[in-house]
Amino acid sequence: MDLFATFFNWDVLVRSFPMLMRGLVNTLLLGCAAIVFGGIGGLLMCLMRLYAPKPLRLAAVGFIDIFRAMPILVVLILIYYALPFVGIRLSAFTSATLALSLVLAAFTAEVCRAGIESVPKGQFEAASALGLPFWTAMRKVILPQALRTVVPPLTSNCVSIYKDTALASVVAMPDLLKQATDAQALMANPSPLIGAALIYLAFLWPLVRLVSYLEERGKRQLTAR
Repeated sequence: MDLFATFFNWDVLVRSFPMLMRGLVNTLLLGCAAIVFGGIGGLLMCLMRLYAPKPLRLAAVGFIDIFRAMPILVVLILIYYALPFVGIRLSAFTSATLALSLVLAAFTAEVCRAGIESVPKGQFEAASALGLPFWTAMRKVILPQALRTVVPPLTSNCVSIYKDTALASVVAMPDLLKQATDAQALMANPSPLIGAALIYLAFLWPLVRLVSYLEERGKRQLTAR
């Protein structure tokens, strides 16, 4: 009984529910912003690594390697706490979005590179023989084929980014975890943390199942070939 009264206190969960919902909205906004900016940045970084002049290719490799190696928490702390020393002050939401986007862009770039390189070279040669400009061939011929390969890992990365939004609580952004922590302190009961865990599970579990479905569908498509 003490266990349920402590961790599954229904009255505390009900009273903390509005705070948790506000945190969930912030978490969803942060995740969406990071996925949009990180996805676009990752694709551009991938194309730069593959097709840009050598100095830019080397810069892209350096960016990808650095941000794949650095933990998101370290990147977030550097952006939020170190940049003010050089006169750049960002809000907690902007700092968290930037940190998550940079790391996601690095992983997205590698996934997209693998997808593009999996497209047979004959497709590039056929597009060139038809006289298609590079960007037109990339948009209409190469990327649609690469998309079949990259969708499952990209979806998996997006799920990971949503989980990593919890790190934004370190810079006092009122995300789901921060709101749950504040509710726990306000009500002197850990039940809000259990509520936050259940909310994370409720919206992330379908995404996890989606990743599994996409992976299985990709395997079936490869087998059909």
